[in-house]
Amino acid sequence: MRFPRLLSAFMMMLVLAVTAAAQAPAPGGQAGGAPAAGAAPPRPPFTMTVAGFADGADFPVKNSAAGDTTSPAITWINPPPGTVTFLLHLRDMNNARNKTTEDQLHWMVWNIPETATGLPEGVPNGPQLQNGAFQTSATGVGIYRPPGFGGAGPKHHYVFELFALDTRIDVPNGEPFETRAKVLQAAQGHVLGKAIYMGLFRRPQ
Repeated sequence: MRFPRLLSAFMMMLVLAVTAAAQAPAPGGQAGGAPAAGAAPPRPPFTMTVAGFADGADFPVKNSAAGDTTSPAITWINPPPGTVTFLLHLRDMNNARNKTTEDQLHWMVWNIPETATGLPEGVPNGPQLQNGAFQTSATGVGIYRPPGFGGAGPKHHYVFELFALDTRIDVPNGEPFETRAKVLQAAQGHVLGKAIYMGLFRRPQ
């Protein structure tokens, strides 16, 4: 009679263990993985879109050195809470400038106000924009430098980086590459979020 009693006790313990496991809260939520009552839903991601092409596709000839050389329209959504300014950086990742690890600076716009949701196509030249932001590039202070790679080999990767910052950048417009270094250094410790968008380009033969 002892064995049936032991088996019965074991089965009872197994049932209790399974029941407790089913009722235990899942990580980050209630039992069964449901969100905790009153928990805020996850925020949508901070994203950027550049008009005229899909992320990772060919950069529009229109906005290149082979076209009308105007800057493309750019929009963004869902910046992080606490954003004070935006910093936009367009770089040619395939270009090793002066045989260094530094790549080519095609456009940098900083101190874009937090109320902005993008930049229009054809931003006018000038060291300071109407919204108070500053711009520069390897071509010169206040000038958008369009993609223009026309050499042999694969297309170059032109990457837009958009940083949401919790501060303004107190860096005046000077020599473009020195200015870029100072702006990026000033942004350290103030980046709340980052969005990227990439286009491929090689000048039509």
